[in-house]
Amino acid sequence: MVAFDVEQARFNMVEQQIRPWDVLDERVLDLLFNVRREEFVPREYRALAFADLEIPLSAHARMWTPKMEARVLQELALTSNDRVLEIGTGSGYFTALMASQACEIESVEIDPRLATEARARLARHQYRNTRVIEGDGARGYADGTYDVIVLTGSTPVLPERFFEQLKRQGRLFAVVGDEPVMEAQMIRQASGGRRATNLFETVVAPLVNALQPPRFEF
Repeated sequence: MVAFDVEQARFNMVEQQIRPWDVLDERVLDLLFNVRREEFVPREYRALAFADLEIPLSAHARMWTPKMEARVLQELALTSNDRVLEIGTGSGYFTALMASQACEIESVEIDPRLATEARARLARHQYRNTRVIEGDGARGYADGTYDVIVLTGSTPVLPERFFEQLKRQGRLFAVVGDEPVMEAQMIRQASGGRRATNLFETVVAPLVNALQPPRFEF
C-alpha cells in the first residue's frame, strides 16, 4: 500500500483547484502551504482535507471548498491593521487564514461544540490574535465596529446592522440569496455610499437564524 503523500495532495489542491479559480496572490498561495488545512478538518474526514468539496462539521455547518476559501481571502486583501468580525467560525480554518494576515479576528459561532473545538485548534497553533465567541451573529454582533466583516454562511437578506458595524472604507463579504442560486458579494462602504461586486455564483448553507425576506402566503 502506497502511503498518502500529504504535501503532494496540498500541492495538487493549489495547482489544480485554486490557481484555476484565478487565485494568483502569492501571499494567499503561501498561506495555503503554511496553514495546514488537514489539522482543522474533523478526524473522520482527514482523507478529504484537500478535496474540492464541502466537509460536514455539523447538521448545519460545512467547511467551504478550498478554492472558495482562497478566493475570498484574496478578495478581502487583508492588512496587518484590519480588525475583522467573522460570523460562523466553523472549524476555525478560515479564521486561521485571516489571522495570519490581519490584526485581530473576533469570530462568532452559534454551535457550542464547534466554538469549543475551533478555539482549541486556534490555541494549539498559537493564533493569539483570535477570539472565538459563542453566540448568534446572523444579524450582527454586539456593538463593535470593524474594518472587515465576513459571513461564512449564506443569508437570504443582508441585515442593515452589519453596515452599521462596518467602518468607513470597510468591506463586507457575504453570500446572499436562496437556493438554487446565490451571489457571493464583496461590498465596500465609502462616504459616497456602498459598492457591491458580484464575485461568483455559489450555494452555501444558511446561517442559523439568518434574516428572511417577507414571504407571501396564499
